[in-house]
Amino acid sequence: MADDRKRPAEYVEGLAKGIAVIECFDAAHSEMTLSEIARRVGLSPAAARRSLFTLADLGYVGVSGKRYHLRPKVMTLGSGFYFAARIDELLLPELRVIVETHGDAASVATLDGHDVIYIAHHSTQRARRATAVVGARYPAHATSLGRVLLAGLGDAELDDYFSSVEPKPLTSRTVVSKEELRRLIWKVRELGYATTVDQLDYGITALAVPIRNAEGRITAAVNSSGYSGLVSADQMVAERLEDLRSVASRIGVAALRAPALAAALSSK
Repeated sequence: MADDRKRPAEYVEGLAKGIAVIECFDAAHSEMTLSEIARRVGLSPAAARRSLFTLADLGYVGVSGKRYHLRPKVMTLGSGFYFAARIDELLLPELRVIVETHGDAASVATLDGHDVIYIAHHSTQRARRATAVVGARYPAHATSLGRVLLAGLGDAELDDYFSSVEPKPLTSRTVVSKEELRRLIWKVRELGYATTVDQLDYGITALAVPIRNAEGRITAAVNSSGYSGLVSADQMVAERLEDLRSVASRIGVAALRAPALAAALSSK
């Protein structure tokens, strides 16, 4: 949890530690000992123990022997936003239109630090791709959604991103050169869309376009993805770009009808 940023007086350190403990669990770390959790979060064992005790008492964490795991109650933390933002009503119908028209999968995501977070997803071919469920997060540099969102940053914000990120290869084709990534992002700014092939995982070709808020800022992105062996990036642009742009425009308008979604797609 090492972070040198100056915190406001109202900042609650204990709450931040507890959230960090919840976030350290993932598919590769579904059960962990106290020492493993402390190491992943960057806490002392004593601080990690206090957070785990509190989370267990609240029903968010369970323990079997010496190994801790998340409990289903954790899902309520995200469901509040999901229902308040009316994802089922405002986003999923638009993603279904994309999938019904072109097949494969479609997603909406926002930027969080170096990652994208999926806030809506619809797919017909789950077995062929990295899991893109609601709440999933992936490195922005390796996704079409992420590159669109990075292109929407101001120059200073983009400089901050490159000064702090260390892109990791997820496949042999993942672009990790900061110089090349910056060039690709400039191209996205010019074209108004991003395509990726086998960047996040083998077999995934994707096309993404920006979603803009009421002020015209790029605050989210929507994509269409398919199996690389069946569709090329050029095909996606030719066949899906205009439909995606129409969907992105409708989502931007629809957000005005849902305060929680509008807030998520507005200034930080």
